[in-house]
Amino acid sequence: MQKINPEFVLIDLDGTLIDSVPDLAFCVDAMMKRIGLPERGQSAVRQWVGNGVQRLVERALVNSVDGMPDTSIMNKAYPIFLELYAENNSQRSKVYDGVVEGIAWMKGNGYRVGCVTNKAEAFTIPLLKDKGLFDLFEVIVSGDTCAEKKPHPMPLLHAAQLMGVGTDNALMIGDSRSDVKAARAAGFAIFCMTYGYNHGEDIRNYEPDVVMNSFMELPNYLLEKRGGG
Repeated sequence: MQKINPEFVLIDLDGTLIDSVPDLAFCVDAMMKRIGLPERGQSAVRQWVGNGVQRLVERALVNSVDGMPDTSIMNKAYPIFLELYAENNSQRSKVYDGVVEGIAWMKGNGYRVGCVTNKAEAFTIPLLKDKGLFDLFEVIVSGDTCAEKKPHPMPLLHAAQLMGVGTDNALMIGDSRSDVKAARAAGFAIFCMTYGYNHGEDIRNYEPDVVMNSFMELPNYLLEKRGGG
């Protein structure tokens, strides 16, 4: 594709910037153990993340991407998970290779950068700070910032509003079908990472504009502005 020059770039968190599954899986398994149900393991949790921790817990309880648990078991399990995750938010999670360098390249070329995630703010901010990414973003929109989460376009549009820019020339970088759907609905270009969380599906099935293995590939697709505005 021809290189593009978006006015701003929004980036997803889990599965795009950071591999957070090790912490999420630890908390899911500890929660399940505490309520007397079988542990689920990392490979299962990788198929379930991306729609916020409440949906993750629901999926863990029914052991499936689809379906909903009984309200009584959810009311018992969810507070346990929140307690565990507050203490295990970033202990095992890792920033993906190339992320810091890729964002530094964008910022060095005058691109404005924000983060838009379905993760609740109480978990988003500490995780970004602990991993040294917080100060890279002009705005951060979390899963409970707006009335809707991705795949609804509202969080993307809200980020644009906070940055004071229009949405007719913008880019979203994510890893899941929710990111693709949100970007398309908001009128953004969408780049997706091959390594993220997409419920076991190949992200190419959702036809993002670009598929990348690393943030280090961004110079292949974005104009190099040499620090220009």
